[in-house]
Amino acid sequence: MDKKIKIIAFTGSLRQGSFNKAALRAAQELVPEGASLEIIDLAGLPFFNEDIEAAGLPQVVVDFKNKLAEADAFLISTPEYNYSIPPVLKNAIDWASRGELLPLNGKPCALMSASPGMFGGARAQYHLRQVCVIVNLKPLNKPEVFIMGAHNKFDKDGKLIDEYTINAIKNLLKALVDKVK
Repeated sequence: MDKKIKIIAFTGSLRQGSFNKAALRAAQELVPEGASLEIIDLAGLPFFNEDIEAAGLPQVVVDFKNKLAEADAFLISTPEYNYSIPPVLKNAIDWASRGELLPLNGKPCALMSASPGMFGGARAQYHLRQVCVIVNLKPLNKPEVFIMGAHNKFDKDGKLIDEYTINAIKNLLKALVDKVK
């Protein structure tokens, strides 16, 4: 029997009612057979600081990097902050890109974004693709998932209710699993 593909998912949004967190929860329910999806929280990571790094990695950073190392692939759902990715997401990528353990290196990644705006976080995704180059993270080119008008795609409890978006996330996850295979 084949090994189950492990996808680690995270977002740069810290907001309790985040559409990107809700999109990850939806993805957890839509993951293809033969794969699992675990959502991790980035809130506890300290801001990257070379002084902290030189003094010895905080346990939360060690645990984070070890968790990423377990993954076969990643799913990142990012909000857009001022045409870019949020600092929480950039900070996590910075921590993961340092030291001997480089858990993002060479692994496939699927990207999606959710925003109440009409572009659905497209600019943030394109900026995130630039960041992926230096850490050798391999984002899928297709399909692209931009959840625009996100406030109309989720119900008051954060459950994804839009069929088009549900199918888009299913297709994204299938492509990610196929890439790992």
